Amino acid sequence: MNNPEHILNSVFGFTDYRKGQKEVIHQLLQGDSALAVFPTGSGKSLCYQLTGQLLSGLTLVVSPLIALMKDQVDFLQKKNIAAAKIDSTLSREELSQIWGDIQARKLKLLYIAPERLANEKFVQSLSRHKISMLVIDEAHCMSEWGHNFRPEYLKLVEHAEALKVERVLALTATATPKVAQDICKSFKIKPHAYVNTGYYRPNLTLRMNRCQNSEKFPKLLKRLNDNPPGSTIIYVTLQKEAEELATQLSNSGKEALFYHAGIKGDLRHEIQEKFMSQENSIVVATIAFGMGIDKSNIRYVYHFNTPKSMENYAQEIGRAGRDGLQSTCEVFSSAEDTTVLANFTYGDTPSGKNVSDLLTTIFNPKADSSLSTYQLSSQHDIRPLVIGTLLCYLELEGLIKLTGHFYNQVKFQPSTDSASILAKFPPDKADFLRSIFKHAKKGRLWLSLDILETSQSIQQDKLRISKALNYLESENYIKTKVADVRTTYRLLKSDIDLTSLTQLIFNRFVESEKRDILRLNEVIQLTQSQDCLTQAMLSYFGEALEKPCGHCDRCLKDFETPSTNDAEVELTNEDKSLIHEMKNSGNPYFETPRNVAKFLCGISSPKMSRGRPSLTRDKKFGALTKRPFYKVLQFVNE
Repeated sequence: MNNPEHILNSVFGFTDYRKGQKEVIHQLLQGDSALAVFPTGSGKSLCYQLTGQLLSGLTLVVSPLIALMKDQVDFLQKKNIAAAKIDSTLSREELSQIWGDIQARKLKLLYIAPERLANEKFVQSLSRHKISMLVIDEAHCMSEWGHNFRPEYLKLVEHAEALKVERVLALTATATPKVAQDICKSFKIKPHAYVNTGYYRPNLTLRMNRCQNSEKFPKLLKRLNDNPPGSTIIYVTLQKEAEELATQLSNSGKEALFYHAGIKGDLRHEIQEKFMSQENSIVVATIAFGMGIDKSNIRYVYHFNTPKSMENYAQEIGRAGRDGLQSTCEVFSSAEDTTVLANFTYGDTPSGKNVSDLLTTIFNPKADSSLSTYQLSSQHDIRPLVIGTLLCYLELEGLIKLTGHFYNQVKFQPSTDSASILAKFPPDKADFLRSIFKHAKKGRLWLSLDILETSQSIQQDKLRISKALNYLESENYIKTKVADVRTTYRLLKSDIDLTSLTQLIFNRFVESEKRDILRLNEVIQLTQSQDCLTQAMLSYFGEALEKPCGHCDRCLKDFETPSTNDAEVELTNEDKSLIHEMKNSGNPYFETPRNVAKFLCGISSPKMSRGRPSLTRDKKFGALTKRPFYKVLQFVNE
């Protein structure tokens, strides 16, 4: 059973490796760390799933996709491989079982999200066990030059050292030379352990249409009618557009499903299963669709809107023609797409004032050492994901230490009267529990408790209160429901120059914004190119194709001259008048130029959407949606 080829055949049912797999597995079994850059659907997972069977300790897999984790664990368990995932959906009994299996060395693979490693207690528990391999899926997230940079990924280097990980396997489907260099440097991956199987897919015909928005649907419908039937994914940018386009296609005789992150889990699963099982199904989807889709005979991938980066484009077209048969990937791109995508990017950048106010809250020595991301996002008008990024920046600067999470709002329902519960404990613990019960507010069916308020009132640590409730639930004395997740942290430095720190953090967000705009411009340049599309795309990823591919629409001379005018839309006098009106409205929300620009360009923010009344319902919200955000902001500043 120590022979990898034997496991490949007897456990996974394959007679041979796919391209690159054997080289990666060899490096890992030699004890070296490795970076595997394989196209979507080309078997990255097997590299660690097989290797993990031959290592004596635990293989820890870090993945940002919870749904994909579940699919992987289900697949492995069907192969009789001991695998598990730890996430917020687990019961106390399930979690206890997993730790018991780790302790007994029964578990071979454990899947977690990167945020799980922000919990000090979890890391301490894990450090008691042998970690033979750390696997980092979507490893491009750790490079600031990657298209989906997540600062918490940078901390994986520290975690690997702290856990004494024997080897690291970094996996990604998209990495430019700069991103690959960052990953290899971070984990000391030797040049020969960097395995890139290449991006060139000779069975894919790339097509690019630069057109007006009004031309897109007729062109798409013509393609669907003229081409032979086949499984089809049509990517759009907005959730609303996914539903509208699917309806429009169905009304035109092309039955289409729609899929986006706003659909409830059960329905999403149902749509995915329907797409997988039907021979010629069509799904209109946002980029939420496709992760973990293992359908080999997708014949067409259409982008109804411009992809937001070359990396996204490469990943999404990588879902076509995995069976090696001829498949077509076509983009319908318009100038309006560019404005919408760019405006989304600008919308994530907080104002300097909001960053300053948030930092003042975090570094207030009198404040409680826990943060509610939801509350902070409303208070400081910064999206929750951006707050998470800011906290990671502070930790990387050595200013704070994130220590874990707890739920502040707890509803509980006792299984019996409180006197019977308290009688089970010695006097000191019974007194402690009694003081908690006294602070619970009675509802019709549940008692509710604010842990922070209770902590301050009874002068007991909030984590002790939380652990006590968890213990009562584990012993079936109570049932609980939780809400208001909070992140706990420690200040590592107290003497902070908030003005300089604000500028440093704000500049990081601005630089990230610039990189995203540059990525979008790379795609726009590709849509406007008159030369071989395949060569241009491969060049972006550092791969040379000696001569034109001969099968993209540019090589075949089968493309239309762009009918769209790419000249940027200028602000009209009416636009400028509206900007003056909002700036001088007297509404405190419009005191910062960025807030005025966001509102007029239709970019929602926490304060905008959660306010009473909601500003997103104002008739002027989004009045300048088709105007470039940076031009509106520029004029507001003037």
